[in-house]
Amino acid sequence: KDDKILLLKRTGSHGADTWSLPGGHLEMNEQIEECAVREVMEETNVTIANVRVVCFTNDIMKQEGKHYITIFVEAAHADGTACINEPDKSTDIGWFSWDNLPKPLFLPLKHFVEKKGYSRQ
Repeated sequence: KDDKILLLKRTGSHGADTWSLPGGHLEMNEQIEECAVREVMEETNVTIANVRVVCFTNDIMKQEGKHYITIFVEAAHADGTACINEPDKSTDIGWFSWDNLPKPLFLPLKHFVEKKGYSRQ
């Protein structure tokens, strides 16, 4: 939305108190793009469109004993006002520009920013 990205501050699980993109896990037989649309709506009340895969990161979280392969997508804001729909998973929400991201970032997002050097130009 307006060249900004929607981030949530995590709580209640690994990566607590870090900022992350909305997201989650694929359901059986679900396409990546469908998963992105569903997860963003479930977590933020925002509808997205024009979803496309951008890249992936390989994220090992040693302290938590987690190993994620995170698939990043880009999408357009289609409708809805962002809000926290799952307060047990997020404590804050906001739209941020790529050059002014809040800290600390959730490890997969940190790796994405470092790897991709993301820019919409």
